Amino acid sequence: LSSCRSRLNASREIAPVTLPNCRLIKGIETGSEDIDILPNGLAFISSGLKYPGIKSLAPDKPGEIFLMDLNEDNPRAVELRISRGFDVASFNPHGISTYVDRDDTVYLFVVNHPHQKSTVELFKFVEDDNSLVHLKTIQHDLLTSVNDIVAMGPDSFYATNDHYFSDFVLMFLEMFLGLTWSNVVYYSPKEVKEVAAGFYSANGINISLDKKYIYVADIFDHNVHVMEKHANWNLTHVKTLQLDTLIDNLSIDPHTGDIWIGCHPNGMKLFYDDPENLPASEVLRIQNILSEEPTVTRVYADNGSVLQGTSVASIYEGKLLIGTVFHRALYCEL
Repeated sequence: LSSCRSRLNASREIAPVTLPNCRLIKGIETGSEDIDILPNGLAFISSGLKYPGIKSLAPDKPGEIFLMDLNEDNPRAVELRISRGFDVASFNPHGISTYVDRDDTVYLFVVNHPHQKSTVELFKFVEDDNSLVHLKTIQHDLLTSVNDIVAMGPDSFYATNDHYFSDFVLMFLEMFLGLTWSNVVYYSPKEVKEVAAGFYSANGINISLDKKYIYVADIFDHNVHVMEKHANWNLTHVKTLQLDTLIDNLSIDPHTGDIWIGCHPNGMKLFYDDPENLPASEVLRIQNILSEEPTVTRVYADNGSVLQGTSVASIYEGKLLIGTVFHRALYCEL
C-alpha cells in the first residue's frame, strides 16, 4: 500500500505559484483534458472526459471539442460542430493531436472512449464553418486503453496505452500491484506494433521540434522518457527525467522546443472526490531536456481553489492555456 501511496504522491502538498494575467475560460465547465495548438494559433481543446475513478461534473453530457483563436485580443472558446454520421451521444474525448498536411488540410486525431472502449477518431477540420468532418474510426487489438496520441501523418500516429487492462477493477489492481505493462504503440494503415514498453502508466506523448525524439510521460513513475525515433518507427530509450509530481500531458513550445507539462501534485486527491481537499494543479516547463542538467521551472501551481486537476499546459506566442481533467480551463498572458 505504501508503494501505491508513493505512486500517487499521496502526502504531497504544494506551495502556490501565481501568474498575474489569468482568467478562467467561459463555457468550459466540464474539463479540458488535452489542448493542441496549430502553428497559426488555433487551439483545439477536448472537453467532457469520463474516466474510470475520476469524477465528472456532467456524467450524462457528451464530450465536446472547443476551438480558441489565440490571435484574438480576448479569445473565447467555441464548440466545434461534428459532422452527421458520427455518434456524438457516446463521444468521450481524451488525448488529441493535430496534423497539417502539405495541402494545408488540418487533421484532428481524438482518443475516444465510447461505452468504455478505446478508439481513435480522425476528423478533418473545416475552418470556414467551425466544424469537424468525421473521416474514420480506428480500432485495433493493440489500442486497448489509449490515453494520448501524437500524429505522424494524415493517418498514422503514436499512442500511449495507460493500462494493460481496460476493465476498471483490473486497472486498479494493476496500479496497486505496480505492474509495468503499459506501452506505446505505432499505428499506420500498413503496420501496427508496440514500439516501447515497461511503463507503470504511459500518459502524455509528444514529439521534439526536430522530429528526432518522442517524449513519453509516465504518470505513476513521475518522469518523462526521451525516446529516439528510428526510420522504421521503432523507439529506443535515450534518458529519463525524474520529477516529483504526476505528469500528465506534454506540449512543445513551437519556438524553443521547451516541454510544458500539466501535472497532478497529489494523485490521491484526484481519485478521492473530497470537497475539503481539492485536487491541485501544477505546470512545469522543461528546458534543454537532452542536456546533462535540464532546467525545470514551476510556472504555475494552485491548491485547487482556482483550477482542479491540471492535465495540460500549452503555449503560443506568450499565451498559456492550462487544461484540466474534469474542471475549468485557464487562459494566461505571460
